[in-house]
Amino acid sequence: MEQMIIGNESALKAPKTAIAMQGKLDPIRTVLHLSRRRKWHHLAEERIEDVRPQIPLGRRFWTLTDQERGAIKKLFEEKDVTNQITGLKGRKDSAKVRVIDAAYWVKGCSSLGRLRYAVLAGIGPEKNRSYCLVDLKEAVASSAPSIERFAGTDAERVVQGACALSPNLGERMAAVRLLRKDIVMRELMPQDLKFDLDLLTRDEAVDIARFLAGVVGKAHGRQMNRKMRSKWLATLGSRHPKDLNAPVGCGSA
Repeated sequence: MEQMIIGNESALKAPKTAIAMQGKLDPIRTVLHLSRRRKWHHLAEERIEDVRPQIPLGRRFWTLTDQERGAIKKLFEEKDVTNQITGLKGRKDSAKVRVIDAAYWVKGCSSLGRLRYAVLAGIGPEKNRSYCLVDLKEAVASSAPSIERFAGTDAERVVQGACALSPNLGERMAAVRLLRKDIVMRELMPQDLKFDLDLLTRDEAVDIARFLAGVVGKAHGRQMNRKMRSKWLATLGSRHPKDLNAPVGCGSA
């Protein structure tokens, strides 16, 4: 946590400079290398724990109400939504997109009390159908300050920010409306790998935490002027220990 604060604050202070590549970041390069070889069955086994076209209900996935299921089915009949899905990976624009299964997705703390759904969609005719997994997540107001007030919805803000930070991610996201809520729609790809912290050494975990927090800090810092960054940094400074250079695990947390 201390290294995440250090990385975030360093980038906030100088968002126009390159992020310091301290330590070895080989684990990041390894994950990127592995992601290139992943296929649909890897994503299915990881996310829904099965390669069959069905979302298993249980601890992670909950049953939908009739209202939720009907709203999701109607959403995936909208032309803009189907175009977003068929526009990826060389799919035919005329391919029919059908909701095969859907469930409420119990995810991390950022989704608590919010709408979050996993949708398994089939693309093309049944005999030659391919599948994709779509994440629907309710968008919330930003807590980070910004020079300019965004004129669109919170979902549109998230999509625009993703396009600016990581175009490969932002281009497969869309802002939609579902059950009177602003929702960010994102197709999950086999290449979307997360770090397995159990396989990292202590030093590798520290280096990665500092580096990735710097990426977030840089993104937030670009939205502020110098005065706003100074005020935001002062606010952060009042919430954590003063000696951030102390070694991790020395009881300063």
